[in-house]
Amino acid sequence: MHNPKNQPQNSQDRKPYNDIIKENEKFIQYYKIQKVCPDEEFDEFITCLKTDLPATFRITGSKGEAKKMLEIVQGQFIKDCFKQEDPEQKPLNIFPLPWYPDKLAWQMELTRKDIRRCEAYYKLHNFLISETEHGTISRQETVSMIPPLVLDIQPYHKILDMCAAPGSKTAQLLELLHAKDDPIPSGYVIANDVDNKRCYMLVHQAKRLNSPCVAVINHDSAVLPNLKESHPDGSTQQVLFDRILCDVPCSGDGTLRKNPDIWLKWTPANALNLHGIQYRILKRGVELLKVGGRIVYSTCSLNPVENESVIHRLLTETEDAVRIVDVHNLLPGLKYSPGMEKWLVGSRNLEFYETFDEVDEKWRTTIRPQMFPPKEEDKSKFNLNKCIRILPHQQNTGAFFVAVLEKTAPLNSKEKPSNPEQSTGDVANDVGKRNNEDNLPQNQRKKRRKDGYREDPFVFFKEDEKVWDDIKSFYEVDSAFDSTCLLTRCHVGKKKNIYLTSNAVRDLVLQNQGNIKFINTGVKAFVRCDNKNMKCAFRIANDGLESIYPFIGEDRKVSIPRDDLIKLLMNNDPMHSPPINTLSESVQSRVATLSPGSCVLIYSDNIANAQEPLILHISGWRGTTSLRCYMTQHSTVHLLRLIGGDISKYDVNKFKKQENDDKEDAISEKMDEAVPENGDHIKLE
Repeated sequence: MHNPKNQPQNSQDRKPYNDIIKENEKFIQYYKIQKVCPDEEFDEFITCLKTDLPATFRITGSKGEAKKMLEIVQGQFIKDCFKQEDPEQKPLNIFPLPWYPDKLAWQMELTRKDIRRCEAYYKLHNFLISETEHGTISRQETVSMIPPLVLDIQPYHKILDMCAAPGSKTAQLLELLHAKDDPIPSGYVIANDVDNKRCYMLVHQAKRLNSPCVAVINHDSAVLPNLKESHPDGSTQQVLFDRILCDVPCSGDGTLRKNPDIWLKWTPANALNLHGIQYRILKRGVELLKVGGRIVYSTCSLNPVENESVIHRLLTETEDAVRIVDVHNLLPGLKYSPGMEKWLVGSRNLEFYETFDEVDEKWRTTIRPQMFPPKEEDKSKFNLNKCIRILPHQQNTGAFFVAVLEKTAPLNSKEKPSNPEQSTGDVANDVGKRNNEDNLPQNQRKKRRKDGYREDPFVFFKEDEKVWDDIKSFYEVDSAFDSTCLLTRCHVGKKKNIYLTSNAVRDLVLQNQGNIKFINTGVKAFVRCDNKNMKCAFRIANDGLESIYPFIGEDRKVSIPRDDLIKLLMNNDPMHSPPINTLSESVQSRVATLSPGSCVLIYSDNIANAQEPLILHISGWRGTTSLRCYMTQHSTVHLLRLIGGDISKYDVNKFKKQENDDKEDAISEKMDEAVPENGDHIKLE
């Protein structure tokens, strides 16, 4: 962070990244002794850590939409970038990640200087920003994409993301859950984070995916309470998850390329201090995992004390209940190193030990017996070499560690509680939470309790909900739709926004909101829109349209040709919406009998024999004499891109704009300086 002008710089201010000296002798010595890579590669490894990290992004959305977006990325933006390359400049390095399915993830080296000097580059830059806002592009670091992929997610899986913020992996988990284009899968994602503020970053990420199958909760993952779910007979049992992502807090030295300030503060003590909490989070994750389920443990750390050491400790203490899974076949084309089977444990002063018996007495409170590797004769039992270590110089990425574990048996006899209303695990968790809270200062204890009551309630519809009759009648909603999965965030007053969850998420909220702090759930389905010309007080929200579309009657659906859709998108202004009589005869005929109000516009690209046809569902509005789309600007630009419309008015080069603004400011200043005291203007040359 740069110091503001005219402000004194004190020693505690964070240095600008450009001023950081990327050197730390302890770091280099530590990892050379640990042999994190072959000696002949070590210099290349360190050199790579001192360079900037390339940008990466993923294409998201339904299969048809993702395919069309890939065509646009490859056939338009990247092609134009290569056309405009300057032979005197370094060529653009952009390519699909070889191990990511269907070319949907890309890596590129594109600097701000590149964007300024090349029109094609700034158009690519603008495209990525705009589509990220819409949700069809996800900006995510390369190595961060790996954990969700190796979880092998299916639409029916119950998934827990234990340390989820800021949420890029959560978004990826949701995409994989919806990968078969089922609008409401039977599975779900529970995204948890201990930090209340960071939970709202999760909410932002989740909202971009428009899924009714996600809930954001706020707890310490090391003592996460058991969740309950109900049976058809009304009884309850503990939720055991099919898949768990355990991306734990870590020292982060694998992120040196994007966080160079770590060079200044790195010490071996960081890993020693984190090992315990990392183990407790992982152990709690395994307790919450069903037998046969899969959990991924990952860090952005190079340190074996945070990586293989934690896995070895878990395998030792759970005996034969957990095993490491070899998943290299899921990542063809990924270059990585096998997990370490031998390492040293070093003190903060770089005194290294092979066994705990050797540890100096003064370090025995920070270096613990569980941190050491297996004995040589035992290492084959643990298969730590099946873990994945990604080093930055191998494929121009950050550094990362991934271990995939399968639970093969219950951990102990208490794992399946005899009383589903209050399990042994719940009691232990309650005690853990109290003990954890007792260690906090009094003001923080009060704050934590206060934080627990800040969220608005989740009020689900009852079967006789008054507003539902009008909505159901107006949109001819199919009787198969379960209206009790709709909710609002208030007990009294007018219902403004109505949200939709899946049946399984609804059950989770109802069964657990007294014990679990839910931050957010549900996708916006209907929005109050009091309009004298409308028989129903609620319009359809674009956010939840895909989830409710199959249940809406055909009378409120309008097929729209490409030219008409472009006209609506180009004039998406409620005060100047295109008159119906300016649209095609087919649309005029279709809406002639359509009563005013919200409707669904349907576009299909009608390409013969297309494996993944592009079909778009858009929230529309039939006025008394006009038709319009109900879209944000980012969504408008996105749709125009997909169907080949003109987006030039939205495609502004902010760098050129800044240069023009600077020139105008300079001219204005010059004119001000040229005005004499008597007010006569002097002609500027």
